[in-house]
Amino acid sequence: MNLFDLTGKVAVVTGASSGLGADAARAYAEQGADVALLARRKEKLDKVVKEIEATGKKAIAVQCDVSNEEEVEKAIKEVLAHFGKIDILLNNAGIAFAGSVENMTVEQWDTAMDINVKGIFLTCKYVVPHMKKQKYGKIINVSSVNAVIADKPEPLVRHAYNTSKSAVLGLTTGMAVSLAQYGITVNAVGPGLFESEMTADTLFKEESFLQMYNALCPASRPGRKGELNGPILFLSSDASSYTTAQFIVVDGGLTAV
Repeated sequence: MNLFDLTGKVAVVTGASSGLGADAARAYAEQGADVALLARRKEKLDKVVKEIEATGKKAIAVQCDVSNEEEVEKAIKEVLAHFGKIDILLNNAGIAFAGSVENMTVEQWDTAMDINVKGIFLTCKYVVPHMKKQKYGKIINVSSVNAVIADKPEPLVRHAYNTSKSAVLGLTTGMAVSLAQYGITVNAVGPGLFESEMTADTLFKEESFLQMYNALCPASRPGRKGELNGPILFLSSDASSYTTAQFIVVDGGLTAV
C-alpha cells in the first residue's frame, strides 16, 4: 500500500504560481491528486496547469488574492463547483519585507500580516465548513524557520515576517485541536532557506549571508528544489492520519544549532 497515494483527492494550493507552491502542486499531481492552483498572477498559474495536464492529471487555475475575502470566497466556490470537494488545503501564499520595527512602514507591516496570516484565516474560513461536512481534511500551513529564529545582519532583519510566521503556528495549533474531532488534521511546515522568487533577488544575492548560512547549517547548504515536497505529501496523505498540531522544520538542521 502506498501511504502517500492521493488518487481521488482534490488539493488546493495557494501561492501556486511559482517556487515552492508550484513544486507542491506538481507533487500532488504526481501522487494522483487533482489540483486547484490559486494565486494573483493568472498567466503564471496557467503555465503550471498546462505542465500538470500534460501528465494526464486534472488542474485548474483560479486567480485569487488571499488577503481579499470576496476573492477567496469566490475562488473556493469555483473549486467546489469544478471538482465537487476539497480534501487538501496547502496554505503557501506568503510575502516578506526586509525591515525592523523602527524603519518599516505601517503599510509593509499590514501587507505581511494580511497575506501571511489573514490569508490563511480566509482560506480556512471557506474550506473548513466543507471539510467538516465530509468529516475529512488535510490542512498544511507554510510557516518558516523564521517563526522560531531570526536573522541578525541588519540588511536581512524581517520583523514583520518573523511575527507573521509565528502567528501561523498559533493558528495551526488552535485549528488542529478544535478540528480533530471532524477528521481534519492541521499541521505546519517550516522551510529553511530555499531558492524561490522571494529569495532569489534578496537572500541568494547576499554572498555574506549565504556564507554565514552554510557555515551555520549542519547540511552546509540551502534546500534544493523538491526537498519540501516529502514533508508536505506526508502531511497531506493518510500516512499522517494521527499527526496533527505539529510543526515540521525542513532546514538541514539549522534550528538545532
